Amino acid sequence: MIRDPAQKQHSSGNRGEPPAALTQTNKETSWDQMAPVPPITSPLTIPQVTDTELQRYADLVYRKTGIRISPQKKTLLSNRLRRRLRETGIASYSEYYDYLTKLPPRHPEWDAFLQEITTHETYLFRDELQWQWFRKKFLADVAKAQRGAVKTLRIWSAACSTGDEAFTAACCIAAELPDLPNWRITILGTDIGLGAVEQARTATFGERAMRLVPDDLKRRFFEKLPNAEVWRAKPILTKMTNFRQHNLMDPLPERPFDLIFLKNVLIYFDAGSKKVVLNNVLKVLQPGGYLVVGAAEGVGDLLSGMTRLQPWLFQKPQPSSTGSVTTSVSPSRGSLASSLDRAH
Repeated sequence: MIRDPAQKQHSSGNRGEPPAALTQTNKETSWDQMAPVPPITSPLTIPQVTDTELQRYADLVYRKTGIRISPQKKTLLSNRLRRRLRETGIASYSEYYDYLTKLPPRHPEWDAFLQEITTHETYLFRDELQWQWFRKKFLADVAKAQRGAVKTLRIWSAACSTGDEAFTAACCIAAELPDLPNWRITILGTDIGLGAVEQARTATFGERAMRLVPDDLKRRFFEKLPNAEVWRAKPILTKMTNFRQHNLMDPLPERPFDLIFLKNVLIYFDAGSKKVVLNNVLKVLQPGGYLVVGAAEGVGDLLSGMTRLQPWLFQKPQPSSTGSVTTSVSPSRGSLASSLDRAH
């Protein structure tokens, strides 16, 4: 696992020597304490990666994350790598590759690189139909099923990026559960990029990320910061959420969740990596719990042991008292579709 960039880097026998522009005179100086170094070459003058460089970087990213970078992503990869060249002062893609691959695995530049390559745009209340199901069906069923004095709900937002999905879930929960003080809510957001996780912890979002939030929910659960086009989640939401760094190719050491969001991330994995990720995810999904994926990710053939309710919604079978397999108190496919139509 990649350490926090604030952690000091000590010399070791296998540490790669950086280019002259990055050489530290004090080996105890941490990466983030170094003064910015002017770029050797303007990134605007650097052409795209060559086909050979693209393949080298694609193989590197795949080994680290299980994510495949296709040849069609040459322009995107080039643009994102240029930002690392600008930040480090390294003159070329090949030099940066050589420097990166000589670094120890916990060096903060690895996190900066993976953050740059794997971060994608996200925003609150993305995929309206899914959130209608979450608000009007899932939360209603959960509330009916738990009648004790203390009720629990555990949700994992996998590949959470800057926390938009996790805070959307928190917003819906705050709006729909009338006896919220009696609930122990856990919404865990994880992402491979430490920078994304740190941003999520700030609970702040720009106007673009907030554009789909219903006005009544925006007024109730967010506050606009003075002199800035930025909104911050109120404590009623932040106390439900926590964030940490995690690679989906690794198991997550957590108690089971009632619902897992794994949206718009599996499209970047090949079949082998998808199987590893789904295996890790399903291990921490409660029997009877739900998995929400992106509508276009096409993983139904890899979820043969799950009950498919929608192209984007799967439920983990739950053993009954007689030993047969049931699907808990969830609706049938027909009744679920009808309820979504009524909510739409």
